Amino acid sequence: MTDLVVRTLDESSAHLFDTMPDPLAFAEKHRRTRYRADWRRIAVREGRTVARAAWWGRPEDTEPLLINWFDVAEGEEDAGAELLRTAPWHPDEMDLDLPAGWRDDPLLRAAVDTRTTAARKGGYAPLVERFLYRWTPERGLPERPGRLVFGGEPDDSVFLDLLRRIHSETLDAHALRAIAEGGVEQAAQEELDIFHWMPSPREWWQIARTPGGEPVGIHIPARNPSGPCVGFIGVVPEHRGHGYAFDLLAECTHFLTGHGAEFIAAATDQGNLPMAAHFTRAGYPVVRERVNLWAERG
Repeated sequence: MTDLVVRTLDESSAHLFDTMPDPLAFAEKHRRTRYRADWRRIAVREGRTVARAAWWGRPEDTEPLLINWFDVAEGEEDAGAELLRTAPWHPDEMDLDLPAGWRDDPLLRAAVDTRTTAARKGGYAPLVERFLYRWTPERGLPERPGRLVFGGEPDDSVFLDLLRRIHSETLDAHALRAIAEGGVEQAAQEELDIFHWMPSPREWWQIARTPGGEPVGIHIPARNPSGPCVGFIGVVPEHRGHGYAFDLLAECTHFLTGHGAEFIAAATDQGNLPMAAHFTRAGYPVVRERVNLWAERG
């Protein structure tokens, strides 16, 4: 096999990123995301681009936060791995966005297998598969059950305490990874840091309480760099089993539309069957799926 050439692009060579076929048909979706030219890399063999990756971060970030575009030609898993290993940035996370129902299509399944094999060789292991949702007005607003009282809370320590309780018993793969690494305290703090990272107002954060004032959970109506989203839904363990997560999701949807949202993005782990059912009930269709991978350290 001929020598592989791996290069980081710049403004003058950014067009080379588009010289590779896109069997997952996600190029248009990715092009709606702003990428810095110099955070994109390609691997070329015999004049043909056989692997490419784009690292993403906000305009104000000095280092990329994650990899969210990674394509590898069939049989070129080692090239994809080399592209990742030799990069100057090694964020913890990689996201592979995929068409909904991709497992039912042999060609799509093979393309995903090629990417995940290359990612493994490049130091990233699959963490979880997720459903990605997008609510739009024609779906109709979910009815508010009216069982809970919602309100803001200016004290971060109150949210942190509730996050500790929520993550003490959780199905969320990212939280479980953080707990395995540094305990519930790390999982709660990482979640709070994400809330602060989002460019939506801190005043939007809400706590749900019973009419008697007992905290039931948290919902975070938010905006990420792509637009309105359900930032977080969580119910404390002692109040689970009553479907309160739907109440929080319905309130979050109403809150965001009340602040001008014309669509709302959301996501949940595929293994979190109760939350997936709540999204379906609230009128959130699955529009994509995602394989999330995490860097293997040590």
